Amino acid sequence: MDSYFFLAIVVAAISFFMLLVTIMFLFYKNSRFHQENITIASFLSPSSPPFSFPHNQKTTSSRASTVQIERSRSIGPELIDAIRGSKISIVLRSRNYAFSTWCMNELVEIMKCREELSQTVMTVFYEVDPTDVKKQEGDFGKVFSKTCKGKSREDIVRWSHALEEVAKIAGYHSSNWDNEAEMIEDIATDVSNKLFNSTPSRDFDGLVGIRAHMEKIEELLQPDLDEVGMIGILGPAGIGNSTIARFLYHHHSKKFQLSVFMENIKITCQLRACSDNYGAKLYLQEKFMSQMINHLGVKIPHLGIVEERLKDKKVLVILDDVDQLVQLESMAKEPCWFGPWSRIIITTQDQKLLRARGINHIYRVEFPSNDEALQIFCMYAFGQKSPKDGFMDLAWECSYFKEMPEHEWSVELQRLRSRLDGKIESILKFSYDALCDEDKDLFLHIACFFNYQEVEKVVEHLAKSFFHVSVRQRLHILAEKSLIYIDEGMIEMHSLLAQLGKEIVCKQCVRDPGRRRFLVDAQDICEVLTDYTTEINLRFEESKLNISETIFEEMSNLQFLRLRNDVGPPNILFFPGCLSYISPKLRLLDWKYSLMTCLPFIGNLEFLVELRMDHSKFEKLWDEIKPLRYLKWMDLSHSKNLKKLPNILTTPSLKELYLTNCSSLVELPSSIGNATNLRDLDLTQCSNLVELPSSIGNATNLRNLYLSGCSSLIELPSSIGNATNLRNLYFSGCSSLDLDLSECSSLVELPSSIWNATKLQYLYLRQCLRLVELPSSIGKASNLQTLDLSGCSAILPSSIGNTTNLRKLNLCGCSNLVELPSSITNATNLQNLNLCGCSSLVGLNNLVSLITIESNTRYNE
Repeated sequence: MDSYFFLAIVVAAISFFMLLVTIMFLFYKNSRFHQENITIASFLSPSSPPFSFPHNQKTTSSRASTVQIERSRSIGPELIDAIRGSKISIVLRSRNYAFSTWCMNELVEIMKCREELSQTVMTVFYEVDPTDVKKQEGDFGKVFSKTCKGKSREDIVRWSHALEEVAKIAGYHSSNWDNEAEMIEDIATDVSNKLFNSTPSRDFDGLVGIRAHMEKIEELLQPDLDEVGMIGILGPAGIGNSTIARFLYHHHSKKFQLSVFMENIKITCQLRACSDNYGAKLYLQEKFMSQMINHLGVKIPHLGIVEERLKDKKVLVILDDVDQLVQLESMAKEPCWFGPWSRIIITTQDQKLLRARGINHIYRVEFPSNDEALQIFCMYAFGQKSPKDGFMDLAWECSYFKEMPEHEWSVELQRLRSRLDGKIESILKFSYDALCDEDKDLFLHIACFFNYQEVEKVVEHLAKSFFHVSVRQRLHILAEKSLIYIDEGMIEMHSLLAQLGKEIVCKQCVRDPGRRRFLVDAQDICEVLTDYTTEINLRFEESKLNISETIFEEMSNLQFLRLRNDVGPPNILFFPGCLSYISPKLRLLDWKYSLMTCLPFIGNLEFLVELRMDHSKFEKLWDEIKPLRYLKWMDLSHSKNLKKLPNILTTPSLKELYLTNCSSLVELPSSIGNATNLRDLDLTQCSNLVELPSSIGNATNLRNLYLSGCSSLIELPSSIGNATNLRNLYFSGCSSLDLDLSECSSLVELPSSIWNATKLQYLYLRQCLRLVELPSSIGKASNLQTLDLSGCSAILPSSIGNTTNLRKLNLCGCSNLVELPSSITNATNLQNLNLCGCSSLVGLNNLVSLITIESNTRYNE
């Protein structure tokens, strides 16, 4: 019986040793590494006692870079150094692996290197159950028990722990191959690939800004956190999500027991059309596990396999370009699927997917700065980080003209301005094509017309077009998919995405642009006079355009009209007289440098929401007309001929009125008080404006009133105090402002009622030269944060100390100011006090240690 058992062991050992030798031979036949790329193998050698047999000299002679060390009862410094100097250790476990104390001590050292040095350990289960290895049971356990006889308790614990840990590593099972030769070839190939991947990569050399990205992402990775961390990388197509993720994988994968980079999932893991939900998840998990263990064709019987196999493993999982929730639910549904210290990183364009899985640690990839964009371009165009001599101006605009002469750059630049590169277009259009029809429609509206506009305005403008859905909700969807950004109430779409939208529109009805819904090209616009057009966005650059006063008569569906010259000289759109007709459906009229002196057609625009006609030649707008009940925004800034405004009763919904530099404007209509929705009134540089109507106090929702540069303004009515929501009041440069409301021309003070506006936060009174004293009621301004009295002669009342939220007080140039009231020390939030030019000031009342004082004056103590 003993001889039979001994013979079986010898035969198994011979077979196992030949397996190892063959693996190493095939690996080194396919690898050409230097000696430093060493691979060490831990196995039960058949030449170790009590085994002895001849082996294939030809095969073993090919093991050029394997470790050849004579085995003894204890491992010495030579083997320890070899193990520590190896990139990969291969542990080949057979039923009799635990027979040798050498193997057990070697395994302890290998697992120690894995823990301390992040060394890669590959495992092969040769005719042995991994569970038997982990629990030291079965035939494997019997052999281990014999080895442990007579050994110290310390050695037994170390060996047992090493066996438990190595059994947790997902490895190769000989039972998974019908053909042993194929298994050997697969293992050798994997070893070779791992060594290739362990060599320093230069793939990321020259990546501009990558280090800055890494510094920010490292904070989210929280390397000291022993829990499972799930991180999202969010950004639009083409911005670098995948590049950042690959860089992370390259630099961190060695620290994990297992790692996988699932690239471009929305393409590589496309689901079959008829897949049910369970079948789809099973398919995705099979692909996931195949890549995780680097073995093609893995079949799994149920959806619990991922958790079962990985719940005690430290893994790095990167799911790149996820676009469906089922992908996340299949491959990384719950943190508990993975072992402690694991990190799961998902790149996507859709924030909703991350939120659905409760992923709150999100890194938003920002657009590169101008300097970074220039460096990126120059690396491609010139092979260096800065442009060659003479190319700087063009370099800011061009993108890929490497080796072209300068004159060809200029030609290509014109083409780039009008169309996208084919590869870029295909990448960006993938995201557009995935949208539903309503979201596509909104995308085109923003791309062609509403980029860099306020959310509130876009919602109002499109309310009629999207009456059956919420525009605000649709904007949120586009933002979640990284197709737009919403920041501080403003919508921003990247210029490439905006160009994509314009090209999509231009491909509609190529031979008949008049049938398009949007017109954005000047040449097309000038040719089109049909009913099909709903929006015109014309921006001039160089050409002068002569148009007829009847130009819009055939555009009965026109809803949005923008005619602006933001680049070239003004007055390049010419037509005689006034327009005779414009569509009554018009909701936006944005016409800069208009030569019209009036708007006779305005009465027909009952749906008008926004009127922007700055730098125009108006003398008046319109006479009495039916109310423009939807008009909310009106900008007539720099219309220097404008003398009179129409009755505000005709615009009950008006929220913002901008009249900056309307220097001929003498008065506002008394009906201004009826604009109960008015929030912003800008009269800056209205130099001929003498007074404000007393009804201004009835504008109870007025928040911002700009009067800077109103040099002729004499009175501010006491009713201003009734504007209780007033937050910002600007008087800078009102040198004639007398503010005497008691019919006494010698009084120069603010009306005490102004402080009834308890929400007032900022008050600017610069250069109000006749202003001598502030009313004591200033103490009621409990929310006042900034008070600017520079250039005034004003004396501060003692109640200034009651302005407990005051942070900045500017008294620069107040030459008559002798002292500060002692109560000012009660303004505990005061952070900045400017006393430059206060030449008469005597003392500072111990304020030096409390606040920051700006001064160039030497004070008399």
